[in-house]
Parts: sequence; C-alpha cells; structure tokens
Amino acid sequence: PVTAGSIVVPYGHVIGSEKWRGSEIAQRLQGKIRLIFEDGLGLVDFHLSNRTCILYISEADLVAGDEFKRRLVRFRNASSLGGIVIVEKTQISGQYFLAVQKLVVLELGMVLLPVANQGEASQLITQLVSFVREQSKDHNTNPFLRKQCSQLAEPSVFRTVQQIPGVGKTKALLLLQQFGSIHRLCNASVKELELVVGQTVAQQIYTF
Repeated sequence: PVTAGSIVVPYGHVIGSEKWRGSEIAQRLQGKIRLIFEDGLGLVDFHLSNRTCILYISEADLVAGDEFKRRLVRFRNASSLGGIVIVEKTQISGQYFLAVQKLVVLELGMVLLPVANQGEASQLITQLVSFVREQSKDHNTNPFLRKQCSQLAEPSVFRTVQQIPGVGKTKALLLLQQFGSIHRLCNASVKELELVVGQTVAQQIYTF
C-alpha cells in the first residue's frame, strides 16, 4: 500500500524505510541529516518532507525484471505525493536506463535522477533535503512564484523540466509558458527552443 499523506516528517529529518537500515546510503547520511527508520512506508523508500518522497531503483531491481515498473505505476496511481525516482545507472544497468527514463519522465511525469552507486545517492539525498526546505520557504513567501507555478502546470511537471541541464526555475517557467507540456517540449526543434532560452541552453535541452 501507499501510505500517502499519513507520514509527518519533522523539520530537518528524513524518514527512511526499515529495509535501508545498515545500508551504505544510511551510513553515509548519518551525521549529515537526521535519519529515522520506520516500518510500513509501503512503496516509498525515503520521505524528505510531508509532500516529497524518494523511490529508489537499484541495479538489482533493474536487472531483475519489471517489478519496479509495477511499483512506480502503483505509486503514481495511488499517491498525491511528489515522487522523485533515483536510479542506479551502472555499466550493467545502463542498457535499461532509456526505457526507465521514458516511463518515469514522459509517462508518469515524475522526476528521474541517475546515480552511479549508493554513495552518490546519499550525496544527492542531502542536496534534495536542502532544496525541498528552500523550496517550501520560497513558495510560502513569494506569492508571485506560487501563482505562476499553479497556473502553468502541475508542480511535478515544473520540477521535471528543472532537471534538464542548464534549466533553472526561470527557464523552466519560460519553457512551460511557451510549450505547455513536456511532450511538446520533447518534440521542439533547436530553433524553437533558441527563441525561448538562447542557443547554448537550447542545444543542451535538445541533446538531453
């Protein structure tokens, strides 16, 4: 089950699923953030805040078959949480990555972040915790930003566009104003992109 909405994350903490106790991620996070383990998080691996959580897909999950896909789809269907998917992209699992990217970003509209190993994942989680805290401050104090985001698109779409190299909050807003959806953004030509973000970033987006 997805226990969406029933988890309350104390400020400055991360709640991790019991299965990660003793893992490399947990060991590396200790001292950087306060990590609490709980049973019964369902499909979620880590809760960064009441609204944002992480689903972790390991190299072993990718190689083992389609179970991780079912998990992601179940999460998306049953949850209103902002889900960030972290995937171990290694020499062995790299061949599956494009299919995962298509499912997560285009079909489910979630944020996908590749890592090489659990050590890199722990650094990423630390950065995400800071980002989530900053974002909650931004959105509470800046009504203009809050209004623009809600008018433009789902927050998950806005976050996803920000994952593209060279694109921050401002460019993500401009791109969504221009193209309206991730699907149209993916099909845009370099020329169309250049009109919005300039030549260098347009090329980065197109390549990505």
